[in-house]
Amino acid sequence: MNFVLHGSSIGSGITIGHAHLVSSARLDVAHYEIPAQAVQAEIFRFDAGIARAKHELALLAQQIPADAPAEFGAFVNLHRMILEDSSLSHAPRELIRERKCNAEWALVQQMETLVEQFEQAEDAYLRERKADIEQVVERVLKALMGGKAPAEPQPSEEHNLIVVAHDLSPADMLLFKRHEFGGFVTDAGGVTSHTAILARSLDIPALVGLHHARGMIREGELLIVDGIQGVLVVDPDPLVLAEYQQRQSQHQQERKKLRRLKSTPAATLEGTAVELFANIELPQDLEQVHEAGAQGVGLFRTEFLFMNRKDLPGEEEQFEAYREVAKALRGKPVVIRTLDVGADKGLSGHGEPMPNPALGLRAIRFCLAEPHMFLEQLRAILRASHHGSVRILLPMVAHAHEVDQALGLIRQARRQLEDRGEPYDRDIQVGGMIEIPAAALSLPMFMKRLDFLSLGTNDLIQYTLAIDRTDDAVAHLYDPLHPAVLHLVAHVIQSATRGGVPVAVCGEMAGDLSLTRLLLGFGLRNFSMHPAQLPAIKERVLGTSLAAVQPLAQKVLRWGDPAKTRELLAKLNA
Repeated sequence: MNFVLHGSSIGSGITIGHAHLVSSARLDVAHYEIPAQAVQAEIFRFDAGIARAKHELALLAQQIPADAPAEFGAFVNLHRMILEDSSLSHAPRELIRERKCNAEWALVQQMETLVEQFEQAEDAYLRERKADIEQVVERVLKALMGGKAPAEPQPSEEHNLIVVAHDLSPADMLLFKRHEFGGFVTDAGGVTSHTAILARSLDIPALVGLHHARGMIREGELLIVDGIQGVLVVDPDPLVLAEYQQRQSQHQQERKKLRRLKSTPAATLEGTAVELFANIELPQDLEQVHEAGAQGVGLFRTEFLFMNRKDLPGEEEQFEAYREVAKALRGKPVVIRTLDVGADKGLSGHGEPMPNPALGLRAIRFCLAEPHMFLEQLRAILRASHHGSVRILLPMVAHAHEVDQALGLIRQARRQLEDRGEPYDRDIQVGGMIEIPAAALSLPMFMKRLDFLSLGTNDLIQYTLAIDRTDDAVAHLYDPLHPAVLHLVAHVIQSATRGGVPVAVCGEMAGDLSLTRLLLGFGLRNFSMHPAQLPAIKERVLGTSLAAVQPLAQKVLRWGDPAKTRELLAKLNA
C-alpha cells in the first residue's frame, strides 16, 4: 500500500531501495519464573550473554576502517563502558536471584530503571544517552536469545538497501562502511543524536523521528528516502517512482557538475571575492574539506575531541590533532574554536545537571571556570600555530571581562611555552563568536579587543527568539527570517565591516542556499559551512550580482514583515 511518512532529515540526497527491517528484540521479551535450583544457571546464562556482547563490540572495534571518522571508535568504546558498568552488568543478577525470573526480563527491568533516570536529566545530551543504554541492552538480548547483534544484515545482492529500525546505535552504523547501504530511517532519534552526527559524516540520505515506520513497513518493500524534503515514500506507484528516479538522477548530475567548480575562485559577477570556508569536527573531516575546494577551515569544533570518553584529552593529544589539521591545510587558515560545551553538548563525568543548561555554565564561561583545562588547550593550539596558519576563536562571549580574562590566559599560555622553549606564532589572531544578542548589540567593545569576529547564527536565533532548538515542541518557531534575527545579523556584518574587523558567518545560515544572496546583500564576504554545502553556495555566489541584491536586502530590513520578507527572498533567488 502506498503511503508517505514525514521525519527529520539528517542526510541529504535521494535514495531508492528495498527495506531491510531491524527487529527490536526487547519488544519480544517474555517473563517467566525460574525454579530455585536453576537460578544460578540463569545467572551464568546472563553472564555469558554479557560476555558475548563484549566480544562482539571488541570485534567491531578491530574492524573499524582506517579512514573511518574517529567518532566510530568513541561510540564503540562508550558502549563497552556501559557494559562494564555494574548498574547494567551486575544489578540484573540480583533481580534474577531475588525474583527468580529469567535473565532477559531482569535485564529489561534494569534498563527501564536506568532509562527513566536519564529521561529526567535536564541536560539534552544526557537525555539522548538513554538511547545508548537501550542499544547496548538490545545487543545483550540478542546474545541471550541466540541471535545476531542488532542491525547486522545478511549479505545481499541489493546494492541500495534501506535500513528500517526503531533505533540504530552508532556502533551498528559501522556496518554502513562495509555494506554500502543506500540510507536508513528510524522511528526514534533526533537531529542531535550520535547516529545523526555519523549519518552526516557519511553523507547518505537518512530520516529520524518517523515514530511508526518500523511497524508499518514490510521486509523488502520498495522505499524512497527523500533527504531533501524529509519524506519517506513507501511502496510508491509507478508515476511517483518515475518522478523520484528523475529527481535522483538530476540531484546526482547536479552534484557532479558542482564538483567541477572545486578550483574556481568564489566571486560575484562584479568580481568581488567571497571567501568560502568549511566547518569540521575532527581531523578526519579534512578529506571533505579538500574535495569541496574550501579556502580553509572557518570553524574547528574542538569539543568533539572531548566527548564520549572518561578521561579528557591532554595537551599532547590535542596538539597532535590541531597540528594534523594545520599541516594538512598547507598554509590555508584554520580557525580553532576553544572548548564549547554545555547546553546539548556535555562532558562525561563533568558537572551536575543544570536547571537551564543553555543559559548556564557553558562555552567561554566553562573554560574560564576551568583554567587548568583551558590553559592545556590554549598551549596545544599555540604549539600547532607553528605548523600552519592557526587562529583562536572564543565561543559565546557576552562581557568585556570574559574576553579580557581569556586574553590574559592566552598570554599566560604563551609565557609557559616560552619557558619551555617551544615555538608558536607570535602574531596569532584571536577572535570571538557573536552568538548572544547582548554581544551583537555591544559590538564595539569586542571589536576593540579582538582581531576578527564569527557570527554563530544557531545560538543567536535561539537566544533572540527564546527557543530551545533541541525541543521538538517549539522547533517550528526557530526562524532565521524573523525580523529581529535579520536586523541583528545585518547589524553585526555591517558594523564590523565599517570598523575594519573581519567578520564571518559560521552557523547554519551560512550553508543555507536560500539565504546566500541575502547575506551577500548585507555585506558578508566570508561564509563557513559543512563541506558538502560549499559547492552549491559557490555556484550561487558566482551567479550573484551585488548591484542587484543589495537594494533588495535593504528592503528586507525596512519591511520587517515575515510574508513580505519571503516574497523579497524569492525575488533574490529568482
